[in-house]
Amino acid sequence: MDGSIRHVSHADAVKRLRRAEGHLRSVIVMIEEGRPCLDLAQQLAAVEKAITAAKRAMIQNHIDHCLDRAVADGRAEDALAEFREIAKYL
Repeated sequence: MDGSIRHVSHADAVKRLRRAEGHLRSVIVMIEEGRPCLDLAQQLAAVEKAITAAKRAMIQNHIDHCLDRAVADGRAEDALAEFREIAKYL
């Protein structure tokens, strides 16, 4: 094992982030083409939505699996500290 942690939700997060990446590339092209601000704002909102959805899914998965596992393993204090840390990103 290489020390990395992979969860089922990671594939979904990657899909969402690739979608955001595509929207972001579109925004850059649109800016370079001088497209209307409304169009840019709509695309930027799509980028934000995709990134927020990926972040929420990853954090929720972490809470549901990693923190539950830490509590089950008798590491409740570690889990609580980790929850406090990850809550900053909610």
